Amino acid sequence: MDFLHTVLVFFHLLGAAALVGGWLATFKTPTVGVFQFAGAWVQLITGLLLVGLAEMGDGSVNHIKIGVKLVLLVGILVAAWIGRSKVKKGEPVSTGIAHAVGGLSLINVAIAVFW
Repeated sequence: MDFLHTVLVFFHLLGAAALVGGWLATFKTPTVGVFQFAGAWVQLITGLLLVGLAEMGDGSVNHIKIGVKLVLLVGILVAAWIGRSKVKKGEPVSTGIAHAVGGLSLINVAIAVFW
């Protein structure tokens, strides 16, 4: 179980890096990249699996924290979905949508670290 937990944490961190890194890389010309979109899904899947592992084990889970992080992630996913659909259509991505993906991701990371 420890190895599975470590692998899930690794991919969870990669998802966060894709979200925040993609945002910072395109900060001057905001858009939503494919890695940001994939990073949001990776964050959701690995996060749910990590909570499931914690619930199965003897670790305690702060359900309020997980709920707040999940609500933020749903917002990130919706903004990333809208942004990617605009990119696929060749339309410009609004600054608000692009910065919502990165900004909410940064807030989510801060909650994970400081809460």
